[in-house]
Amino acid sequence: MCQFAMNAASNIPTSSAIPVAVTESGDFAEFRHRVGKISRHSLVYFAGMIFTAGAGYAFKIYIARALGAEALGLYALGMSLVGFLGIFNAIGLPTAASRFVAEYSSQHEHLKLGNFLRGSISLLAAGNLVLGAAFVFALPWVAVHFYHAPALASYAGTFALLMLIGVLNTFFSQCMAGFREIARRTVITHFVATSATIILAVLLIELGFGLRGYLMAQVGSSILVLVLLALSIRKLTPQAAFSTPGFGRLDRKVASFSAVTFAIGLVHFALGQSDKIILGYYLRPRDVGVYTVAVTVAAFVPIALQSANQIFSPMIAELHSAETVTLLRRLYVFITKWATAITLPLAFSVIIFSRALMSFFGPAFEAGAVVLSIVAVAEIVNCGVGSVGFLLLMSGHQAQLMKIETTSAVLMVSLSLLLIPRYGISGAGIALATSIIATNAWSLVEVRRKLALSPYNRSYLKLVPPAVAAIAVLLVYQRAFAAFPNSWKVAAVASACAYAVFFAVLVSSGLQPEDRMLATLAWNRLRNRLVRNGA
Repeated sequence: MCQFAMNAASNIPTSSAIPVAVTESGDFAEFRHRVGKISRHSLVYFAGMIFTAGAGYAFKIYIARALGAEALGLYALGMSLVGFLGIFNAIGLPTAASRFVAEYSSQHEHLKLGNFLRGSISLLAAGNLVLGAAFVFALPWVAVHFYHAPALASYAGTFALLMLIGVLNTFFSQCMAGFREIARRTVITHFVATSATIILAVLLIELGFGLRGYLMAQVGSSILVLVLLALSIRKLTPQAAFSTPGFGRLDRKVASFSAVTFAIGLVHFALGQSDKIILGYYLRPRDVGVYTVAVTVAAFVPIALQSANQIFSPMIAELHSAETVTLLRRLYVFITKWATAITLPLAFSVIIFSRALMSFFGPAFEAGAVVLSIVAVAEIVNCGVGSVGFLLLMSGHQAQLMKIETTSAVLMVSLSLLLIPRYGISGAGIALATSIIATNAWSLVEVRRKLALSPYNRSYLKLVPPAVAAIAVLLVYQRAFAAFPNSWKVAAVASACAYAVFFAVLVSSGLQPEDRMLATLAWNRLRNRLVRNGA
């Protein structure tokens, strides 16, 4: 990090060098507006993720104990196949929606927007019908001859239905991102969807439907989300977009972009699912279930960056097309630093108390503690480089991103084949972590080379003392409560104290102008909400 800061010093203005008083009426005012919008939508998304994680964590504990590792393993194997065929169903259109809905809307090209929406939905519907039938036909053979889990075949129809609805939901969600309605989308996809899934699943499982009840609960909540997203998009789309009849025709630019993102989707599948597929081939479904839970918990670590990316990613396309490089650079620096700051105490807590977190799912899941720690380390790197993937994708360098992620996918598959037979789920964790680190490090280099952007400046050095203090607090708690190594309550209290100490040390070291601005925005929003609630 220090080396990047020194190399970038001549090209990237440090926060302390920004003349706030001079730019308040121009660049800084625009920067303040953008950060306000990012923070507002990110906070809603963050709240949705917290709700999903909190309710989902308790729900996963219930599912793990009610169904067991074997059933969760079958579910993970089925969803890996759903994810694979879902790539072909999507043909890159969901990612294109985030970019082109934002572009057409900002430029008031309503006819192109209407053609894009109608054409995309038509293609997705046709692809869904064909591949859904293929899925139902092929799953029994795959279950018996590849996964050696015949029980998986009986769920073919339900998994196919999840695939069909899931692709449409993904597309509509990205359309909402293109319209910059992250807050509304979050309410639907997190609050509504999570609540509906939990209520339906608990009801059906308690009635004795087991894994099939869990799957049907997901189908029911997915249908609800589909209806709500479709109605929202219809309301957000200008009437002029529907002035021409027909199925709609996609621009060549859209087709070209979608082709590349389709290929990237294949690579993402390899990065996200190949470990589970290889685990399913070499090990038992029970082991796949333990590994899946560990990776799912680790995926919560970069929540701050994920929240910011929901609104920052379509903003990248807009700022890059308008050649507003200075503003884009400042937002990139600001978002990456604060995403890293928010992530570090959480990541350290997950690593140090990994066994306590995994044991809460049941004794069978303690074996995933090592995997959780390994992947959490990689997620620190993920947050530390910021939105590098979206910067390449949304600025027209998707081919370079494709090259990076293809190489990382090959690396991950190779390491999985080498390490899983020897080290089991720990080998899969090492392969996944290595691919995450390699992808982000290479992407960071390409962002610097292609876009002349780097997220680092001297202010990053101020994160070191708070990080050391947070680690010290966590280790003190771990030693003080060594008699309760698997207590989630100790882990929760330790994590809260680590956050308190981290930000106390950070604030005491002095805040940069942008940091004070974020604190002011947060305080004003909190004060206004308290005033409204008091009224």
